[in-house]
Amino acid sequence: MAGLARITVDPHVCGGQPCVRGLRIPVALVLKHLAAGKTSAQVIDEFPELESDDVLECLRYAAWLASGRSIDTPSAA
Repeated sequence: MAGLARITVDPHVCGGQPCVRGLRIPVALVLKHLAAGKTSAQVIDEFPELESDDVLECLRYAAWLASGRSIDTPSAA
């Protein structure tokens, strides 16, 4: 896996936290909702800018972080 195209990091957005597609929705926020027991559909209902692939990419990002490997995240344009 070369990188995660839907996860972006921009020092001017959310203090440089990894976000979904340059939106002001941090990956950590999506993961917290999932960890609290919400379904992907419930997260998308709460944040209608998100798509189901965004939620899956947040989970893939978390899995890669947990593996201790590094990944490339594109800068938001």
